[in-house]
Amino acid sequence: MISVPKGVPKTWWLRASALVLIWPALPGQAADTNADLIRAWAAGYRAAFTCSSLWNGAGKPLAAIERDELTNIYPETEADVRSLTAEVDEQARRVTVPYRPDMPPRIAQWSAREGCVTLPIGAEPVAVDAGQGAARAKRDAEPWPLGDKNALAPSLRSDAPFETVVRDPARFGGRTSSLLVVKRGRIVAERYFFGHDRHTAQRTFSVAKSMAATLIGHAVERGYVDVKAPAAIADWQSPGDPRAAITTEQLMRMASGLTSDSAGNRTDAIYMGGASVRQWTVQWPLLHPPGTRYRYANNDTLLATLSLKAAVEKAGEPLDPAAFFDRIGMTRTFVERDKDGDYILSSQVWTTARDLARLGLLYQDDGMWGKERLLPAGWRNFISTPSGPQPEGPFGYGAGFWLFDKSEGIPADAFGAFGNRGQYLVVVPSRDLVIVRQGYDDRVERLDIAELVRAIVSADRAGTGD
Repeated sequence: MISVPKGVPKTWWLRASALVLIWPALPGQAADTNADLIRAWAAGYRAAFTCSSLWNGAGKPLAAIERDELTNIYPETEADVRSLTAEVDEQARRVTVPYRPDMPPRIAQWSAREGCVTLPIGAEPVAVDAGQGAARAKRDAEPWPLGDKNALAPSLRSDAPFETVVRDPARFGGRTSSLLVVKRGRIVAERYFFGHDRHTAQRTFSVAKSMAATLIGHAVERGYVDVKAPAAIADWQSPGDPRAAITTEQLMRMASGLTSDSAGNRTDAIYMGGASVRQWTVQWPLLHPPGTRYRYANNDTLLATLSLKAAVEKAGEPLDPAAFFDRIGMTRTFVERDKDGDYILSSQVWTTARDLARLGLLYQDDGMWGKERLLPAGWRNFISTPSGPQPEGPFGYGAGFWLFDKSEGIPADAFGAFGNRGQYLVVVPSRDLVIVRQGYDDRVERLDIAELVRAIVSADRAGTGD
C-alpha cells in the first residue's frame, strides 16, 4: 500500500516508470512540479492519439486528428497538447513528441496487431516484436458479417423508416461521426460524417469495458474463468489481505469496494504517463465490503482483465484479444496494451462502426457466431441483468454493460456499451436491432442516446406494423 504523508491534502501518488510523481506538490517542493507533469502527460497524449489515429483501421490525415482527437480533452492538458509538435516516422510507425530539453521525448510505437504502446516518461524507443508487428488478414471480401460483402439489406432505400432517423443525427445532440442500424442481421441504415467511412477506426473510450466483459465471457465458455470466484490478482494473495475475496463478477459490476482517486477513476498515469496497468491498479486499498457499493472505476475493469490474463495463461494460452475479434470479422479493432503487455481494456481500444455492429450481432445471437458458440448460453442475460448496487441516474448497470431499464419507450431488454464523447453500441434483442453511434461530443454538445434509441425503435415498430 502507498502511505500518504500526514497533512498532505488529497494527494495523488502516481508511479510512472521508475519515477514517483506527486500531485499536488508537497510543502517546500518546486512550484512547477504540476506544470512539468502536465506537460509530460500532454506529450504522451499527443503521441498516443496521433499514433493510433494514423495507423489503426484505415487511418486519418493529420488535419483530421488535430480537429477530432486533440480537442475537447482535459482542460488542464489541452493547451500543452495543442502547443506540442509530433514527429511522425512513417517507416518505423512511431510518433515522437519532444517536451523538455533535459528529458527524452515521449514516444508511441505502433504494431499491426495491437495498435500503439505509449512508452513511460523518459523511456527510449524499442523495436517492435515480429509477432506483434504481423499484419492481420482483412476479410472485407467475405460475406457479412464476417466481411463486408452483402452487408446492406436489399430493401435499403433513402425513404426507408430508419433513414428518416439517421439522415440528420444532429437533432439528437453531439457531433456524430458514424451512425449504423442493423435489423435481422443486415445493415438497414448507415451514415458517416467528418470524413469517416466504414473502415475508419475511432477510440472506443469505455465501450472497451464491454469488450473486456466479452473476452471474459469467452474464457468462461472455455472453462478458464469462474466469475463468482475470487479474481486471480497475485498482488492480493498475501495472508490477511481482504482484497483476495473480490470476485471477477464484482469487478465487472463496478462493485469491488476498492478505493479510487476520483469518480470515474481517471487513469492518466496509464493513458498518458506510460505507467503499467498492474503498477497503477493493484495498489488501491479496500474501502467498502465487496459487492455493497457501486463506484464506476477504470481500475475495476483493468483488474478484471489482469485476472482474465492470469487465468488464460494458467490454461497454457496467451490472452490474445486480436485473435478473438478476428474470428468475428473485427479485423480493424485494435486493443492496445502497456509496455509490459497488459491490455488497457478500460478505454484504449480503437474500432470501426461495422466492427462494433459485429460485436452487437454476437450478443444479438446470445453468443453464437454462425454455428459456433463463443460466449456461454445465457451470457447475454448475465451481462444485461442488474445485480447488487446500482448507479444513480437514468441508466442501470449490468456486468460491463449499461441498461435502459429506466427509459420509457425502449424495450426492457435493451442494453449497451457506452463510451465518453458519444461512443455507443446498443442491442435490443426483442426487436432484433443493433445500433452503433460514434462521435466527437464535447462537454456542452452531447448525444441523448435514449432519445436516439427511442426514435429508432419507434421507426422499427412503424416499419413492421407493431
